[in-house]
Amino acid sequence: MENIALIESFSEFKDDKLIDRVTLMAILEDVFRNALKKKFGDDDNFDIIINPDKGDLEIWRNRIVVADGEVEEPNQEISLSAARKIEPDFEVGEDVSQEVKLIDLGRRAILALRQNLISKIHEHDNTNVFKQFQELVGDLYTAEVHHIRHRAVILLDDEGNEIILPKDKQIPSDFFRKGDNVRGVIDSVELKGNKPAIIMSRTSPKFLEKLFESEIPEVFDGLITIKNVVRIPGDKAKVAVDSYDDRIDPVGACVGMKGSRIHGIVRELGNENIDVINYTTNLQLYITRALSPARVTSIKIDEENKRAEAILKPEEVSKAIGRGGHNIRLAGQLTGYEIDVLREGAEEDVELSEFSDEIDSWIISEFSKAGLDTAKSILEQDVADLVKRTDLEEETILDVIRILKEEFED
Repeated sequence: MENIALIESFSEFKDDKLIDRVTLMAILEDVFRNALKKKFGDDDNFDIIINPDKGDLEIWRNRIVVADGEVEEPNQEISLSAARKIEPDFEVGEDVSQEVKLIDLGRRAILALRQNLISKIHEHDNTNVFKQFQELVGDLYTAEVHHIRHRAVILLDDEGNEIILPKDKQIPSDFFRKGDNVRGVIDSVELKGNKPAIIMSRTSPKFLEKLFESEIPEVFDGLITIKNVVRIPGDKAKVAVDSYDDRIDPVGACVGMKGSRIHGIVRELGNENIDVINYTTNLQLYITRALSPARVTSIKIDEENKRAEAILKPEEVSKAIGRGGHNIRLAGQLTGYEIDVLREGAEEDVELSEFSDEIDSWIISEFSKAGLDTAKSILEQDVADLVKRTDLEEETILDVIRILKEEFED
């Protein structure tokens, strides 16, 4: 029979798309039955025999023999004289099976058949890819840069699956070239039409957690547990770790001698500063550790409102707050508490916000970002240091110092 290119490609589809025999036969039969419905109006009386390995296909139409001139349903019935052209001994009421050649469907129908088959194969393929990557959400994954767009990097894995790394899920210092291998976590998978959109992230806290699992054997083996991870991607991160084995120092095991174990992770994250701390159920101690590298003098906790006041020596305050307020923000996210930092002897001090009638709020905000939120904290600094620590002009700073001296020191 005329197998044409459609039939010749059965084995090719099976091998290239890794479709199992049963699924391929079901897809093929569905495609051919749709074509038969369009051609004959119904497909109930057709038998389709497929051998996808050899590329063989047989279609048989079954009809009942009726007397000449009494055919009412041409697809279901055949006249006696027409039946006897197939086999001369047919009688009225008998069943006739007649092979339908592909060429009988018409060239246009055959082209449509091939297109429909390709579409069904791709649909099946996309469904499998969608299911495969749904199970990989949150897992570490590596793919190669295929091309770079303005808002995303398009990656291809070893199986040719397209993975999208959007700009907002890249670390700010990330720079990629075509052919680079990129690691991240599968962040989400969505079906857009029939095509799966696989999104990778390098900014997710899960990425840092999975890097710890990948690079630190004790984490991979479960001897060390990662309790929480918080990040400001490319800038700073805090990781709380614990171990049920008292013989293991979880922080030491994660960091390694002179930072040897964590160095690879830091490099992967664009030199992101990573604080690894011991997790504890002792809330005061946990918040104290979360504020490292600052040394905390004491902690007051309001469990009902999830707030904590950390008392520190003046020279430790800027460490607790960190550049741009990053340290205190991450400490709050790690512990789940809103943390206020106070200086020792703050009762003799005055909050800078109390001068809002005389000092613009944006200026107060700039000082606050630098950890300078009281009158004394500013008056104790040199003007040159204040210029370095803030984005404020020297003239503006001198105006603020003048106001504080007049109002505070009097």
